[in-house]
Amino acid sequence: MEKIVEKTLLFDFYGELLTAHQQEIYESVVFNDMSLSEAAEEYGISRQGVHDLIRRCDRSLQEYENKLHMIERFEKIRKKLVAFRPQADEKTQAFIDEITEDLES
Repeated sequence: MEKIVEKTLLFDFYGELLTAHQQEIYESVVFNDMSLSEAAEEYGISRQGVHDLIRRCDRSLQEYENKLHMIERFEKIRKKLVAFRPQADEKTQAFIDEITEDLES
């Protein structure tokens, strides 16, 4: 389960840096549970080609995070907000709830 959450975060933050073709195939296989064979047939490439594309995309997305640290910063901010919430007044707690909901959607 944790691996799919990681892939989702990486794709949410950096997916736009992939080509449209890469995004489409990656979403189909990783998020829509399409098999490599189904994707190969759908997109007119070999099963090995789909497999290689998914691995390259995973590597690229992770490299973006290693360089930019956006997910790491996102998690730090979210954790600080959650930790601060119990100490805040009602109005501030409502604001924190609103922000954390926006961050998670």
